[in-house]
Formats: sequence, structure tokens, C-alpha cells
Amino acid sequence: MSTGNIGTSLLSTLVRSTNGIGSTPAQVKPKQLLRLYDIENCPYCRLVREALTELDLDAEIMPCPKGGERFRPEATELGGKAQFPFLVDANTGVEMYESLEIVAYLFDTYGKRPLPLKWRAGRLQTLGSMLASAPRLAQGMQARPGVEPEYLLELYSFESSPFARPVRELLCELEIPYILRSCGRTELQEWILPPVRRALDITPASKVGNRRTLQEREGRVAIPYLYDPNTDTGLFESADILDYLRDNYGA
Repeated sequence: MSTGNIGTSLLSTLVRSTNGIGSTPAQVKPKQLLRLYDIENCPYCRLVREALTELDLDAEIMPCPKGGERFRPEATELGGKAQFPFLVDANTGVEMYESLEIVAYLFDTYGKRPLPLKWRAGRLQTLGSMLASAPRLAQGMQARPGVEPEYLLELYSFESSPFARPVRELLCELEIPYILRSCGRTELQEWILPPVRRALDITPASKVGNRRTLQEREGRVAIPYLYDPNTDTGLFESADILDYLRDNYGA
């Protein structure tokens, strides 16, 4: 992965400050996965994904880049218009547009707590997300369809990870649906870089189930992590994941 690619991704992360990094897990977890029709670099979709991280909620991501023909028609048929994000919650029968309304719904339905003050300043959050989209330009926006896998890939990620972002962008461009496994941080030690944690033999006791699963499965936690059940392959490192996706699912 080029220096420029990771550099602009880091810039997007800095623009959003601590948004989409920390997690206070929701009191209630949906029995069925939420489904989000999404465009990776869309500033409105970003807000919803940040809330998913902050509430430690997983979701099926159905990529709908511009020119996409795999899931955009499905979203339009369900909701009546090609507008994103579009949330489908099979647990409650709710289908809804509008990012800030979706965020409020998630905190009310699953967080079971008042909407945080920062989210009440919705227009500021939207403006900040627009600024964060700018450094990435058209990354993750335009369809170049790849091979759709038989079984959904799983991406362990938190929204503002500068290393997970390019992976999500490529998945969106290739129109590859996946399960987003939220891995927000709950412990101070989780802010230490993974190589440093390994060197110092630090294993944070995370409150996030996906982080604990990753620790048990792989013996360490680093973001992003991609698991492909179609080939029983698990990968850390953005560059390795990008190469794997291009080789196995690229057009």
C-alpha cells in the first residue's frame, strides 16, 4: 500500500478526531445482524458506521458504490429511492434513511441510553464527516465489480482506523458484501500500537467481544483483520488484505 494512500487515510482519521474509535457496548445486541446499504466514502454513511463502532454493533454491509448494480437496485426496491445510508433491521421491522435518524435509533433501540451530546450537534458531525471524505476523493465511491463470494467475508474493524479504511474502500468498489465486526477500544492499553503491545507482552482485557474472539483465534489483536470462510483464510495487515482481495475477488 502506497505512502500516499495511508497518508490521506490518516488525514481522514485526524479530521474525525476520536469519533468511531472508542466503544461503550450497547446494552442490547440484535439477535439478527443489522443490514446497512452503504457507500464507504459517503460522509453520511460514515456517521452510521461510527455509531456502530461506538455501540459495538455488528452489521452486514451491502456496498452500493456509484454505478453499482449488485445492491443499489435492491436498496431502491426496498426503500423506494437510491439514497444512502439505508438501514434494514429485521429485529424490529424498521427500514430507514437519514444518517442522524439512524444514529439516534441505534442509541435508543440498542444502546438504551440518551443520545450523546456530540450527536445532538448533528450538523457539526455531518460537516466534520464531509471534511473527512475530502482527502480520500473518489476512493470507495465508484463500482468496479468483482467476484461475489459464496459466503460473507468478515472484517474486524473500527471506523476511524486508517489501515482498515482502504480495505473497506476496496470491498465497496468491488461490491463485495461483508460482515463488519466492530472492534472499538474500551481500555487505555488498546491505544498502544500492536507491535509495542506484543513487545511489552501487554494483553488488554477488552470489553468488546470481537476483540476477545480475535485474541483467542489468532493470539493477538490488530486492526484490520479479514477472515474469509470461503478459503478459511485469515489476514492481518492492510497491504496483504488488499492483495488478497484483488487476487481472489477482483474483476
